[in-house]
This record gives sequence, C-alpha cells and structure tokens, in this order.
Amino acid sequence: MNRTKIKFFLVVFCWIGGSVISMAQELPNIIIIYADDLGYGDLSCYNDESAYKTPQLDKMAREGVRFTDAHSPSTICSPSRYGLYSGQQIYRSTGRGGGAFEGPGGPSYLKPGTLTIADMLRTKGYRTGVFGKWHVGLSWFDKNNEKLRGGFENSLLIDYEKSTPLIDGPNARGFDESFITPNCPTTDPLYIYIENGMVPIPASERHNPSNLPNLGGKWRWDNDAGWMSPGYNFMEADLLFFEKTRSFITRHRENTPDKPFFAVFSTQIAHAPVLPAVEFNGTTDAGPRGDFVWELDALVGRVIDLMKELGIDDNTLIIFNADNGAEIMHVDWMRQDYEHDASGGWRGMKRDAWEGGHRVPFLVRWPGVFPKGLVSDQMTNTTDIFATIASLIGYKLKDEDATDSYDMLPAMLGTQDQNTSIRPYLLTQSFRGEFQIRQGNWKYLDHMGSGGNNYESEPLKKYALPETAVDASGQLFKLSNDPGETTNLFFTEADKRMELQELLQDLKSSGRSAPLNRQPLGIVKVREETQFH
Repeated sequence: MNRTKIKFFLVVFCWIGGSVISMAQELPNIIIIYADDLGYGDLSCYNDESAYKTPQLDKMAREGVRFTDAHSPSTICSPSRYGLYSGQQIYRSTGRGGGAFEGPGGPSYLKPGTLTIADMLRTKGYRTGVFGKWHVGLSWFDKNNEKLRGGFENSLLIDYEKSTPLIDGPNARGFDESFITPNCPTTDPLYIYIENGMVPIPASERHNPSNLPNLGGKWRWDNDAGWMSPGYNFMEADLLFFEKTRSFITRHRENTPDKPFFAVFSTQIAHAPVLPAVEFNGTTDAGPRGDFVWELDALVGRVIDLMKELGIDDNTLIIFNADNGAEIMHVDWMRQDYEHDASGGWRGMKRDAWEGGHRVPFLVRWPGVFPKGLVSDQMTNTTDIFATIASLIGYKLKDEDATDSYDMLPAMLGTQDQNTSIRPYLLTQSFRGEFQIRQGNWKYLDHMGSGGNNYESEPLKKYALPETAVDASGQLFKLSNDPGETTNLFFTEADKRMELQELLQDLKSSGRSAPLNRQPLGIVKVREETQFH
C-alpha cells in the first residue's frame, strides 16, 4: 500500500448507523513495561560482559530502537513513577524531592488536576489499565475518618469501608482498570492487592520473612515484616501482574477490537528481595538475581508473543524502561560473586546522582514504523514518554501539562539528526531530592557526594573515589572525557559551572524545563514519515 492510500485510509471517516468511526481506532495500542531497580548493565544488549543473557529484550532491541543515554527522573522509585505518569519532575508536586512510600503512605504525588498519561489517552478513545506496582502514594482512613500516615503498624488502623474506593488510586487518575500493590510488592508492607480501587482481602495477618526462601543465604535481604492479606503471594507476584495484563488486553480485543488500548505492566523485578518464581530458579549461571532478571526477560517475551497471537503486533508500540539504577547490595554481590556489573560501568547505583543511579535501559518497538536495530544516543528522560505519546496520538499538550517532557518521536522514527540533540538539557533528582542537570556532555550536580548512599561505610567504602575539589559546593564533570565522574571541574571550569547553576535556577523557578507550545506530530504524519522498516 503506498503512502497516498495510507493517508487517505487514515483521514477518511466512515459513517455507520449514524455513528462515527474516527481515526482513534487507527491509533496504535501502547504497552509500557516498567522495570524496577534495573541497572544499565543488567541487560546483555547493554552489557557485553553480562553474566547472563536477556534474549527477549535483546531481540526487542534488534527489532526496535535502543537508547544509550536514557535516564530516570529520580534515583528512587516513587518519584520516578510520578515522572512516568505525569511527565514531570517530582518537585513539581512536592516543591523539592519525594520519598518512597511504606505502609499506608500518601496522599498521592499525583494531585487532583494533574493531567496523567492515562487521562490523555482516554480522550483519544483508549481503554487504559495498570497492573503491578503503583507506589506513588494513596490515601487511607481510620474508623474516625482521619487520614493515616505511613508506617507499618498503622496498617491495622485502616478502615477499608471508609478508604475505598480509593480517592487517589489509579482509577481516579485516568485508568479504566487496575490491579496494583500500594508499595513495593515484596519489600514494604502493607502487602495487599487493590483491584479497581477496592481491596478484596484486607491485611490481617503478620508476614514473617522467614517463611520465604533465602536463596543463596542472602537474597531475601530487604523483605520487611509487616501486615499482609491472607494468601498474598510473594513468589509469583510478577506472574500474577502479567496475567492481569494479559486478561485486560484479551478482553479488550474481544469486546472492543476497533478501539486501542493502553496498558502499564509495572513489574517488581529486580527490586529486593530477590524472589524469582519457582519455574525460573536455576535458569542462569548468575545466581538468584540472574534468574530474576531472566524471569523479567521471559515476561517481556510473553507480552510480545501475545501481540502476535492476537494479530496486533504491527499496530502495537511497546516501551521498556526502568525506574532507577540497581540496588546497592545487588550491585555489590553481583560484582563479587559473578563479575557482573549491574551499573554497566557507570559510577554509582540506586539513590546516587552519579550516572549509575539514573542511567537506565530504554527500548521501544513498533514493527513497520520504528526502524530495526537503531541505536540512539539522544539524551532522554522517562518523563519524555508522556510528550512522545501525545505527539503520536495528535494530542496538543497545554503548557501546564507534562512540564518536563520532550517529544522523542523523531529519534524513534529515525528522522532526527543524531548530531542534533532534541533536549538542550535534562534534569534528574537524587534520593534526597537534590538536583543534577545535563547539557550536552556537561553534567552539574548541585551538591557534594553521591546525593544518596553513604560511601564511608560498608559495603560501599571500597567503591569510594578521592574527592578532587575538596572545598567545592557541587560537582562538574565532562562525561565525554570523564564518563566515570572521577574529576570534579567545579573550580577549573568555573564559567561552565556558573552557566549551569544559573540555568538550573531558571528551570526550577520557571516551573518547567520543556518547551512551550509543543506541537504534536500526529499518526498521519508518523505513517507518512516512516520508511516501513
């Protein structure tokens, strides 16, 4: 079919029985697979020296686009998830940083009036669903209708009748269907499932970590005692989340095959504790965590296989991303036991402002539209997923929406000049909410130290590097010459440092880092520009 016919087919409106079948049904299905604590070096398509292979994700990279300079908005999970759903840095919600929720922690970082990615897609006829880890905060109430604070013991004070349906759960933030856990599914109580804003089985039993296997004698680390619902399944959490995702998609295709869907499959892999499902034990030679990542890889393959079985692979965009770098103990143990560097050679890990804390895998696949095997060094952030999808579906963002989101569609289509950066700069925030800014190869950290972890204590002491600008109040690195962030140029490149300090202050005070008056490309233009790779 030539481009003229394609354009005509997409633009035409068919009147049937007085109703309009609009161009919305020609929009692609969209799936986001969001990994947890997955480092840049945790996939073999990013790490030639990986201790295991990730064949399904490697294949996804060969069939799509792999970004090598992609970043999470924060170095911990809750603020990064806010960035995914809102297209904004966490300080737009909190005024500074944001922690990770435990117990009945909330309210949601996604405040009323904030346009979410699901809200936006629903305006274009998408049916939306999210399945897995939520972790952007929820509001819970006790019997006196008082809002509860976080904390493990407060879990027993929840009055589920007064708290549900949740006032700030996914179904109140643009999702038609949801099956989630409030926090990290196997780390932070409360351990419950929430389905469409309701809690089918409240927490009433005390979880004892010793009831779970401690693979290798240490990999159960960071599984906290706390309150759980009877029958809560720690070992097969991600299999359950996949099944909920699969059910949502198949039911949608059976009931409304003429409309697109949007699904977020929010996994817990490779967050601590390391608890791969039984069927994946021993699948690699890299121990329990290698098996855990193998499980994630297999589930990505099952998502793609499902698209093929349903005959919709060519009209489905799949995005794979992670919320921050790998956990500190995981990085250390994998280096010591298996010579595997989950940080992929970058300095730092989860919580750190150095590259290992926020440089993450980012893959996109859309057969026939995105080129095969393209490797892009475009600087990008998870927040950019929002504006990219808006551009694709033809949604014009208001200036107050997704204020830290850039349209990366030209990079995905292969039409962007690789020597020209879509982003003139990029913001990230570390564990304590401190800021970092990138401009080309220059990176300024508006603080000293890692911004997260303590490198004066074990096990990180052996990874500490000597400080090269002892009296500095921040850090300046030129990544093209110093990718390991070893030499602080705070004083020797004072003009560049002051330039970035001023730019950072401007971006913080302006309320946005994305451009004004963003214009969407639209599906017709996308299909016109594609070379049908």
